[in-house]
Amino acid sequence: MGNVRRVLFACGVFVVGLAILSRLIIGTETARADSATFDLAGPRVEVTVTRAGKMLPISEVPNLQPGDRLWIHPDLPESQSVHYVLIIAFLRGSTNPPPDDWFIRAETWTKQMREEGIVVTVPQEAQQTLLFMAPETGGDFNTLRATVKARPGAFVRASQDLNQASLDRLRLEKYLAEVKDTWETDPKALQERSAMLARSLSIKVEQQCFDKPSEQQAPCLTQNTDQLVLDDGHTQSMVTALTSGPSGDLIGAASATTLAGGGYYSAYVAAIVDVARILGNMHTAEFQYIPALALPERQVLKLRLNNPPSFRKPQSVLVVGLPPVEAAQLPPLRAVSADEIFCLQKAPLVLPVDGAPLVFATDIAHDFVLHVESKSGTGTDLPATPSAARGGFVVDTKALHAGQLDPEAKGTLRGRWGFETFAGPTFQLRSAHAANWIIPAADQGSLIVGREDSIHLQSATAACVEKVSVASASGEDLKATWKPGKADEIEVAIPLKDAAAGKMKLTVKQYGLAEADELRLRAYSEAAHLERLTINAGDREGVLKGTRLDEVDSAELKGVHFVPAKVSRSEQKDELQLIAAKDATLPALEPEEKLTAKVALTDGRVLELQTTVQAARPKVSLVSKSVQRGAAESAIRFGGDDEVTPDGKVSFFVKTEVPDRFPHAEKIEVATADESSHVLLSEADGSLILQDAQTALAVFTPAKGFAGSAFGPLRFRVVDGDGTSGDWLPLGTLVRTPSLKEIRCPDKPDRQCKLSGTNLFLIDSVASDPQFKNTVPVPGGYVDSTLSVPRPNGTLLYFKLRDDPSTVSTMVLPVLPEE
Repeated sequence: MGNVRRVLFACGVFVVGLAILSRLIIGTETARADSATFDLAGPRVEVTVTRAGKMLPISEVPNLQPGDRLWIHPDLPESQSVHYVLIIAFLRGSTNPPPDDWFIRAETWTKQMREEGIVVTVPQEAQQTLLFMAPETGGDFNTLRATVKARPGAFVRASQDLNQASLDRLRLEKYLAEVKDTWETDPKALQERSAMLARSLSIKVEQQCFDKPSEQQAPCLTQNTDQLVLDDGHTQSMVTALTSGPSGDLIGAASATTLAGGGYYSAYVAAIVDVARILGNMHTAEFQYIPALALPERQVLKLRLNNPPSFRKPQSVLVVGLPPVEAAQLPPLRAVSADEIFCLQKAPLVLPVDGAPLVFATDIAHDFVLHVESKSGTGTDLPATPSAARGGFVVDTKALHAGQLDPEAKGTLRGRWGFETFAGPTFQLRSAHAANWIIPAADQGSLIVGREDSIHLQSATAACVEKVSVASASGEDLKATWKPGKADEIEVAIPLKDAAAGKMKLTVKQYGLAEADELRLRAYSEAAHLERLTINAGDREGVLKGTRLDEVDSAELKGVHFVPAKVSRSEQKDELQLIAAKDATLPALEPEEKLTAKVALTDGRVLELQTTVQAARPKVSLVSKSVQRGAAESAIRFGGDDEVTPDGKVSFFVKTEVPDRFPHAEKIEVATADESSHVLLSEADGSLILQDAQTALAVFTPAKGFAGSAFGPLRFRVVDGDGTSGDWLPLGTLVRTPSLKEIRCPDKPDRQCKLSGTNLFLIDSVASDPQFKNTVPVPGGYVDSTLSVPRPNGTLLYFKLRDDPSTVSTMVLPVLPEE
């Protein structure tokens, strides 16, 4: 597969070569304007720069300064048939022609030049340096010198454009080399590394290339290479990029021309077009000037040409730009994320940076270290290497020892830019150590089986996490995944779709540590969902709404413990009544007060619910009542004053407490205990009559509002005009009674008597004494019209009604002889 990739890549190079050939055939002028490929190999020139006694190869020099000593050595083959004259020219701006002695001529074919080269010193006030390589002819030096002095501005701009183009070409070469290497060694990483290369080198990446089959992605990414290089402000500032005036107009015009695709020129192409036109205008009968890009490798400048040189008149003069003579423009290197935290033990440790493509594409930035400052003030320098494919600096942490590391530290990138030292961005650093991991309150109890769930772990060592694993109680690996979160936090995703609820163990492995940190977790079944807690000012109870409220164990609100009473269900929602503990002293709850209720579940989880106290509910008290029973019960003497018959009536007075005046819209609701029967009493229907502003008379007639089968305890409550109801208060007991006719007894006193009547099943039991020592129970479902009962004490029998079996009543009937 690797051979196939190399063949495809070579085919791409071949296509580029054909494009160059076609341009040459079409014409020299079109080639000058159109070709930015510079794929013709030219001569090699060795150059070093010495400043203040320190020598650097040309690849590490971004700028020259007056007084620098340049060693220049054209590296021409022994078989070189054409003698080249090397001319070193120093310029001092576009409006100030240089003096004659700023031009130095050297014959490259001489023994001294071949073996030793030439050393020149940058003169004071110089601003640009150009190398010319011209075929030897009579008067070559004088002709060239006169041309440069006649039009210094053109050569100043040519110097600037050549430097711009050379630096941009180095970015492009770096990108192409990295793409090729990745494609051949790890094609699956191509998309990720391309994104890093684009950021580091300021290169345009065509994202649609990744929609193609894998074997076509790299050739796609390396098409139209002239257009890949984006503007880089640092490069332009280094070469004094032309951004205003006639030069800026020329570059702007070049960017909009259709010569190479219409409107798609990059700054790189604009510089090439510019220098090609400038040097094309220098055409004379003797010489034509062609640009040469200088691509440095250590002390060797590899020259690249976009037109083949001519050795017939007009002969070609190669023009090479050296770094400008100016103050160093330090790279604006910056951290990609200033808040990100890095672990010193992580291998490899990569510090993401951007803002200075030349740091990654050239050797100008060199001798980098990460200077780690400890709290004690001592510092450690760790070697750091820029990596465009990784998007930052790779730090070698081998020199670190565990005993040297503070839990927290700061590290600053330091290095050299040419001869100058400079400091880059500062990074927050952590070192791995046994940690106390914290699960935020919001994630407590958040792991629910039947789905994939996640939790967050917080620790100052979060940046040092190497691996996270989660095991069930049985030891099964749950295949958890994790990713960094915000500062000092990681997020762990745990697949629990097929897991069982119960205990789990989470293990966190940190870089450089043999022992892992362990946490105990618990996965739960689907939790109760809390929707709303309603509690009113002045109440000791509230209503919790939601689902699965049967799992609620207790609740706490404003320091008061509430216990669950009963759960009811309506419209697929649960309603749970919560009642304050009997011994609890309830603090005053103010309307609209914002509180947080903590609801404890039976499995130990505690859920929080934001609650707003509602306005106080209406409240009344019972002042007095009167019960009137129907005439049909004349044979019955009721044992309690609270028993109400269906054909009877209850009149009762109530007094309002909240609000302090009885509103006309307020009503009284009367209902059975199970609320199967209820009725509203109101002023509108005459069943509620105000005595004064605080007191009202309510009249309740069961026969008018209740069904015939209603029975049992009665209660009432006040309901305001908005439908808000008060607490239930007891009113009495609704009892149904049988119709009793007579008692017939036999002559023998040891035999039972017969009670006759209708609906005798409403009787629970009958006795001859109030203590019910001699009793006869009435079986359920009794349908006869006579009932065997104990012999009465005179005309009196005791009985209990089935609707109120706790109360003893009496029946008074004539006792007749048995027929």
